[in-house]
Amino acid sequence: MRKFNLAIAFAISAVLLSGCKLNQMIKLAQENDLQVDPNPLEVHGGNVPFEMSAVLPPKMLPSRTSFTLNTIYVYGDQEVKVGSVEFVASDYPNSASTTSRKVENFTFPYQEEMNPGTLYIQGVAADTRSGKSKSTERLAVAQGLILTSTWVQDVAMTSYADHGYNDQEELIATNVDFYFDKGRSNLRTSLSYDGTTNSSRREELDAFIAEKNVTRTVTITGTHSPEGTETINSNLSNDRASTIEKFYRSRMDRYDYKETADLIDFTLKPIVQDWSAFKAALASYEGISEEEKAEYIRIINGTGSFFDMEKEMKKLSTYKKVFNDVYPSLRTAQTEVLTVKPKKTNPEISILAKAITNGEAEANTLTTEELMFSATLTPSLEEKAAIYKAAADATGKWEAHNNLAAVHLEMAMKGDDSKLDGAATQLEIAMNKNDDAIVKANMVALRVLQGSYEEAYALVKEVNGSNDVAAKTAAMRGALEVRMGEYELAKASFASADESESVNVDKGLAYLLSREYIEADREFAKTETKESYYLQAVSAARQSINEQVRENLIKAVDAEPALKEKIINDLEFANFTDEVNTAVNN
Repeated sequence: MRKFNLAIAFAISAVLLSGCKLNQMIKLAQENDLQVDPNPLEVHGGNVPFEMSAVLPPKMLPSRTSFTLNTIYVYGDQEVKVGSVEFVASDYPNSASTTSRKVENFTFPYQEEMNPGTLYIQGVAADTRSGKSKSTERLAVAQGLILTSTWVQDVAMTSYADHGYNDQEELIATNVDFYFDKGRSNLRTSLSYDGTTNSSRREELDAFIAEKNVTRTVTITGTHSPEGTETINSNLSNDRASTIEKFYRSRMDRYDYKETADLIDFTLKPIVQDWSAFKAALASYEGISEEEKAEYIRIINGTGSFFDMEKEMKKLSTYKKVFNDVYPSLRTAQTEVLTVKPKKTNPEISILAKAITNGEAEANTLTTEELMFSATLTPSLEEKAAIYKAAADATGKWEAHNNLAAVHLEMAMKGDDSKLDGAATQLEIAMNKNDDAIVKANMVALRVLQGSYEEAYALVKEVNGSNDVAAKTAAMRGALEVRMGEYELAKASFASADESESVNVDKGLAYLLSREYIEADREFAKTETKESYYLQAVSAARQSINEQVRENLIKAVDAEPALKEKIINDLEFANFTDEVNTAVNN
């Protein structure tokens, strides 16, 4: 019995001792140094991250005890248990004489109804041996939320596949070469080369001139074979070109070109003592060996005059063969005529496209390229959609399906969300036909407009397209990274991005939330929207520039009066009462 009573006595003593220690810890807890950063809390990337540092005073951790700081976020009648910072006495052997420090990072997911709310901390002193514990009162350490990051704008940019049509003037080259006898510049019609006589070549050119094509230039290049003196060769080249010019002009007179003849630019190009044509002809000539060809090249690449080189070549055993087989091809007047490619006018294309979409004309009334191009001639999204649908139905080309999807996306951007399903269908068809970067970029835009940001970001990292597509995907990627709270990544993406009002806002926001205010203000200043004005006011508030806070809040309210309530409740402006009052009462 005595032992039993003694045990009870020890137990009672332990309980009393434990209670004293816990009471003392709770009392000392009033001296805790607790810091929350940032304060107020801020939303980033859909979460509320913060750092909490705690410093306990000396003697706060008697042996065999622990002290836990629980963080709780309370909003309305709801609360979120965020996390705990736990101090265990055995981890702090010098706690009797020194402070005990600890830093922890926490985060909790943000929901719209969480603002306003309060972050509380509640301490719990515990005896690790007996398991007994005592709690402090809850202490409010951070009031409300900063929601500046939620100003991020959706960026969805459409990419159109090339229609393949060129509505600018295009020139078509028509080439007819005439051949001459050695040392002669008169055109012998019976002279034949490669099985075709000059007579046939003249008839070909004559028929071409008779068509009276819109002609811009006629370039006649006169050449000569290597034999002969410089004077003779110079005259031959020029005279041969002149012979064809005279023929061409005579035919223009015959076919009554009238004043249009003066609009044609004739260029005569006599090529004198130039080995280029001979080298090219020799290279393709199969009548002698490569070793024998090399003998000619050695002479040409050596020293001496053009006349001396030709004289040296005459000594070669193969010269006569080359003279008979290769030289005749060099005695020419090469004629190139550049005429304007016949095309429908843009108004004609538009009229025919409208007839096709109305069912009044067959789709093949226009080429696929012309039909696709016609969509660029109208500002109406409805008309564009009708044209691309006609092209898709007629050709099944991925470009038509992609472009129809792009139009549906633009309609959705203007508020018609019902077009998103149509865009998804067309992109799926286009993707099955051609897994092109343009289609993928539009798929990213679709996911953004659907609010599927994670899918959009996964897709945007796969797009590797042309400069135009890359600039658009960089813009969409940057906006998604701002939404994710990845501001450094966003700034890198925006460096190569296309610009728009939304892009400039998001780019400025990335800098603002990185506390780079000069860069942020530069981007916001590029646009004149309620968003840019509001965020410039936030930037000014963070820099304590009162006048700019006032000016930009006034501009924001002028652009959107409904912002007044938001401004009043925004903790960014908690220290700018006069400026807020001026803006909302202006």
